[in-house]
Amino acid sequence: MTPVEFAHVDGHCLVAVKPSGLLAVPGLGEHGHDCLAARVQAVHAEALVVHRLDMSTSGLMLFARGTAAQRQLGIAFARREVHKRYVAVVHGIVAGDAGEIDLPLAADWPNRPRQRVDPLTGKPSLTRWRVLARGGAAGEYTTRLELEPVTGRAHQLRVHLLALGHPILGDALYAPPEVLAGADRLLLHAARLRFAHPVSGVAVEVESGVPF
Repeated sequence: MTPVEFAHVDGHCLVAVKPSGLLAVPGLGEHGHDCLAARVQAVHAEALVVHRLDMSTSGLMLFARGTAAQRQLGIAFARREVHKRYVAVVHGIVAGDAGEIDLPLAADWPNRPRQRVDPLTGKPSLTRWRVLARGGAAGEYTTRLELEPVTGRAHQLRVHLLALGHPILGDALYAPPEVLAGADRLLLHAARLRFAHPVSGVAVEVESGVPF
């Protein structure tokens, strides 16, 4: 089993770095056994999942060490007290330097696991974005963004950026073929995580270098 990269470890919680293409938690079938949770638990048997990342997304994922810490961190997520920052590279030149995407999201049941913007039945969903750079190694017609998901809906960042007209490069679910061909993986990385320690309450901030 591939060794886990840990960005933070203490007696009550830990943060691991998930590679793109690895499941966050166990999936179906023989190949579903290998996941970040299993790799973390091979090192820290008491580690419990607090939140998840999409299989295609890389970056920071928080674990609790024991049920008491898991409960406390779960409450913090429910209250939106855990602050997450992602970095993405999107297709096209984004106008403006910063903004918000406030569009309700719902499951696209005929096309699961896809999600869609749904003004009638969708749940409120809010993403804040900020331009980091335009152009670069991924191509001149691209924009590098910092993203803050205020809510935590499934595929929120991917669907919101698609709705903005700037799908994330390498997105096999949502990007058109010419955008998908622009990268060999989804260019979305959970780069920063800030939360109150489940026991001391002291702020913990963890960062992970963006691999693209």
